[in-house]
Amino acid sequence: MAFQGKKLINDPKDVVTEFIEGLVETYPGLQFLDGFPEVKVVLRADVSSSTYDKVAIISGGGSGHEPAHAGFVGEGMLTAAICGDVFASPPVDSILAGIRAVTGPMGCLLIVKNYTGDRLNFGLAAEQAKSEGYKVETVIVGDDCALPPPRGIAGRRGLAGTILVHKVAGAAAAAGLSLAEVATEAKCASEMVGTMGVALSVCTLPGRGTSDRLGPGKMELGLGIHGEPGAALADIQPVDVVVSHVLNQILLPETNYVPITRGNRVVLMINGLGATPVMELMIASGKAVPKLQLEHGLAVDRVYTGSFMTSLDMAGNHPPAKIPVPVPPSRSTKGDESFSQPPQLNQQGQILEAAIEAAANAVINLRDSLNEWDSKVGDGDCGSTMHRGATAILEDIKNYPLNDAAETVNEIGSSIRRVMGGTSGIIYNIFCKAAYAQLTASSQSVVTAKQWAEALEASIAAVSKYGGASAGYRTLLDALIPASSMLQERLNAGDVPYTAFVLSSEAALAGAEATKHMQAQAGRSSYVSGEILSSVPDPGAVAAASWYRAAALAVKDKYGISS
Repeated sequence: MAFQGKKLINDPKDVVTEFIEGLVETYPGLQFLDGFPEVKVVLRADVSSSTYDKVAIISGGGSGHEPAHAGFVGEGMLTAAICGDVFASPPVDSILAGIRAVTGPMGCLLIVKNYTGDRLNFGLAAEQAKSEGYKVETVIVGDDCALPPPRGIAGRRGLAGTILVHKVAGAAAAAGLSLAEVATEAKCASEMVGTMGVALSVCTLPGRGTSDRLGPGKMELGLGIHGEPGAALADIQPVDVVVSHVLNQILLPETNYVPITRGNRVVLMINGLGATPVMELMIASGKAVPKLQLEHGLAVDRVYTGSFMTSLDMAGNHPPAKIPVPVPPSRSTKGDESFSQPPQLNQQGQILEAAIEAAANAVINLRDSLNEWDSKVGDGDCGSTMHRGATAILEDIKNYPLNDAAETVNEIGSSIRRVMGGTSGIIYNIFCKAAYAQLTASSQSVVTAKQWAEALEASIAAVSKYGGASAGYRTLLDALIPASSMLQERLNAGDVPYTAFVLSSEAALAGAEATKHMQAQAGRSSYVSGEILSSVPDPGAVAAASWYRAAALAVKDKYGISS
C-alpha cells in the first residue's frame, strides 16, 4: 500500500536539473558545464584543466543524496561532481566530460561508491580518459557494515562514510601531493571508515508513492541510501539501544569491518538521511560519544552531526557561470588519413581483419546456444546481446583503420558501445579501452605478440578492477585469465607466437567449461542454485572463449601454419 508523496517540485523529470540550477545560483563559486542539462557536471568556477596545477578530485553518483555530491565541490574537497538522475549512476559521457574539464597535468582521482553501475560507468570513463592521455586513478569506497561480507563482488555498499574519504583526498590534493600519494591517502581512509544505516521511514521518489512497508512502531537496521530494505526489521528502540547496536556492529573485533582498536583516535559522523530532525541527530551524537570513549576506549577527536548524504526524505537573475564541455584531445598528429580505410592493407592489417571477422562470426553463430544457457542462469539474452555487438563490428570493420592495431581496438570498443546495452556492453568497452591504452604506450607501428599479451593482461586487470570479478567468479574472466596466463607462459618459453595464441585459446575453452563447477559470485547467476549452474557453463565465458579461439585460429590459418 502506498500514498502519493508531497513534493515541492515541478515536473519530476526535471528535479535534478532544477536542483543544480538552484545550487549554482546560491553558491557563486560553482558552475556547470555548457552541455547542461544533458551533461550534469558541477565544478569549481576557479578551476580549468588548462591551468589547474593540483590533482583533481572527482566523485558523483545518483542524485537524491544532497548535499552529496555537488554540495561538496569546493577548495579542499571535490573539484567536480557528476550528477546522475535520482538514484541512478551518471552516464559515461558525463563522467568523461567532468574529467576533461578539470584534469590538468597532475591527473585526477575518481572516488566511487561500491555500486555496480557506478563502478562500471566511472571505470569505463577512466579507461577512455587514460586512452586520451589523462592520468587517472580510482578508489572504491565500501563502508557499509550492516551485513557480513558476502562472497562475490556485491560487497559493502558505499554510504555516508564516502564524505570523509572526499575530505581526506581533497586535503591531500590541496597540499600538492602527487596523484599516487593522493590515491594512497584516499584508499587508506576508505579502509578505515565504517557506517551503518537506521531508518524510521522509507524515502519518497519524486512523482512516486510513499511505501508504508515499515508500518507503525517499526524501524530498519542496515539499510542503504536508495530506499532499499535494510538488513533487519525491528521494533523501535530507545536511542541508547540503537546507538549501542550500531557502534558494536561497526567496532567489535569479531565483525572485523574496520581496523580500529582501543586507544585509537577517531572522527564520528552522525548523518541524517533527509527527514531526521536536528534535535534527534544531536541526541544520537550525545549518546554515541561517551559510548565510544568509555565502552570502546576510543578518543573522539571531532564530531560531525547533520545531513551530509541523504536519501531524499527518508525522514537571482544573473545567468550562472558556465564553461564549454571539453572535447577529446585532437588526434590530428597521426593525420586524418589514419581514421579511414587505407587503399591497401599491410600484413598486420590483413591479419587483424581476418581475426576480427572470425571472432565476430563465431559469436554470431553462438547466439541461440548462449541464450539457451543464459535462460537457465541469467536473464536469457546473452546471445542476443553479443550478437548485436558482433554484427555491429562486421558492419563497421570497413571503416576501421586496420593498419593501426591500437586505433582498431579502440574503434571496436566504439562499435560495441553503440549497440550493446547493459553490463556486457560496458565491460567489453572497458576491455577495449584498456587494451587501446596499453597498445598506444608503444611507439612501434607493428604490434608484437608480447605487446598483444600485455594488452590482454591490461584488459583483464581493468575489467576485474571496475567490475569486481576475478578468477573463479563464473564470468568471462574465467576464460580470459587462463588464456592470458598460457599466452605469457608459451611466449616466455620461446614458442612461435601463433602457436602460443592457439594454445592459449585452448586454455580459454577449458576455462569456460570449468565454470560449470563454480559457484557464481557475480550477476544474476549468483542467485541460482548450484545444481542448475552445474548443468551449463557460464554463457559470458563461453562467448569470450569462442571469439578468442576463432581469432587465434584465423591468425594461424592466415600464416598457413599447419596444425
